[in-house]
Amino acid sequence: MSLDEETKNIEAVLIIEIIGRPPEHLVETLKNMIKQIDQEKGVRVVSESINEPVLMKDQKHFYTTFAEVEIAVDEVLDLAAVLFKYMPAHVEIISPELIALTNAGWNEVMNELIRRLHGYDEIARIIQVEKNALEKRVKELEAMLKQQKSSTKSSPKASSKKKSSSKKAKNKSKKASKK
Repeated sequence: MSLDEETKNIEAVLIIEIIGRPPEHLVETLKNMIKQIDQEKGVRVVSESINEPVLMKDQKHFYTTFAEVEIAVDEVLDLAAVLFKYMPAHVEIISPELIALTNAGWNEVMNELIRRLHGYDEIARIIQVEKNALEKRVKELEAMLKQQKSSTKSSPKASSKKKSSSKKAKNKSKKASKK
């Protein structure tokens, strides 16, 4: 292999973990993920093994399971794309022993990494702004409720109405007892 050639036909094993409920949903989700991986450009699923879900130790209602998926990819960028998209818990490159990558190949991988990180950062910033707006709105609503409660307790009209209506009731009962 010359220095300007990139390594092709890479084989790797991915461990994909999943947590959730019900347990049968986990198996179905892993099967769908494996099917999607197999449909990715430049990727072929060679073999797969899905373990049965087990109840998590410290969680009463959550299950966990994992799949071991062997894949063959055309080039390093295809492997990087699978790793970014499906975020396996572990990856092991089986072959080749040595992977050569040109500057252009490294540029592709690094730019894909940066593109994904910028996308995640954008989502995180949007969520942060929305969270701050919701927190501000909750505080405003709490202040309004507090103000309403205090105004109904200390409202002179409300207390004078109660007093006058109780006086009227007492006067009526006095008149009724005199008759």
